[in-house]
Amino acid sequence: MEYSPVCHSLYALWSSPVKKKLILLSIMFFIWVYMLYSCVGYCSAMPSLVVDRYRGKETGAAVGWRTESGRTDLVSRLLAQPQPWEDIESDYEEPSIRTAASRDLLDNDWDEMRGGEQQRAAEPSAMSSFSNGSGSKKLPQAIIIGVKKGGTRALLEFLRVHPDIRAVGAEPHFFDRNYENGLEWYRELMPKTLEGQITMEKTPSYFVTREAPARIAAMSRDTKLIVVVRDPVTRAISDYTQTLSKKPDIPSFESLTFKNRTTGLIDTSWSAIQIGIYAKHLDNWLQYFPMEKILFVSGERLISDPAGELGRVQDFLGLKRIITDKHFYFNQTKGFPCLKKAEGSSKPHCLGKTKGRTHPNIDPEVVQRLRDFYRPFNMKFYQMTGHNFGWD
Repeated sequence: MEYSPVCHSLYALWSSPVKKKLILLSIMFFIWVYMLYSCVGYCSAMPSLVVDRYRGKETGAAVGWRTESGRTDLVSRLLAQPQPWEDIESDYEEPSIRTAASRDLLDNDWDEMRGGEQQRAAEPSAMSSFSNGSGSKKLPQAIIIGVKKGGTRALLEFLRVHPDIRAVGAEPHFFDRNYENGLEWYRELMPKTLEGQITMEKTPSYFVTREAPARIAAMSRDTKLIVVVRDPVTRAISDYTQTLSKKPDIPSFESLTFKNRTTGLIDTSWSAIQIGIYAKHLDNWLQYFPMEKILFVSGERLISDPAGELGRVQDFLGLKRIITDKHFYFNQTKGFPCLKKAEGSSKPHCLGKTKGRTHPNIDPEVVQRLRDFYRPFNMKFYQMTGHNFGWD
């Protein structure tokens, strides 16, 4: 092999330990510089959190990781799930006259619960802000259509615990009082929902409104309907108690119940009596909806076994049974179940200081007359629904 001075020099250079290390360090330095340069260009396009630190509140349509295009990235959308125990989009308005109550959960106000929700709404968390900026408003897929003084408010508040249910708190009264405003007006009342979430509302007067079934069917025959029913005699007395709280000068319950006390003829034109003729109203709904689209919830069982009734409702809505016994505790003092406290809150979701109005004492003979009056209608209702509610 021919001797080459160049090869000899290279060999000598490489064989020197010191020089070998210098060459390796130089190569590593150039690689490090190249990686740093590449990282600077990449990081300049990374999302950044937009927060107005000086005003102490989030800026933009929603707090989240933002790209230069201003759109919330996929991770933010996946995280934008409403949190249990918190209604982010809309809390229902405080009624001008609070719902009357009587010795049980069905008639009591949910003042403390609503107060907690309103306080949290005033100071939204980052996750709350995610939900505010995501989703779209849809017409309700499920409606609690009745009945008045049956326990509809309790059911709605229990259901709002479920992360896949987004419900309007205030009663829209669209299908009975505001139908002329149109479906777009109705849609705008709804909270925003994400894919897989159910939009709900409750208006108990729908069940007894003759035009409501046809109007809801015109919107969608796939709408799921929920009716909370209660012993019609107790319901009528509760209804009267609420009216009495607003109009103390109304006639007695007994005088309103009968057309003629002597003959014992019941006045079915009085709304407090008429609402409890469930079979009559249900017949109207069955002209437009099959029975499998209607679920009947026992108002009494909402007190004795709230988790059991909520399980049936979740199954009916096609949702996972997330609301279980662990969400309730029985308040021995008040005599009904309450929702357990929310995360980060020191107070349970139960009734406020007002425990409810006590029913007036009704002549036992009048109560018995009413039970006799309702008995055939109850039997018919049991037959139509395939469920004995045990009111007789």
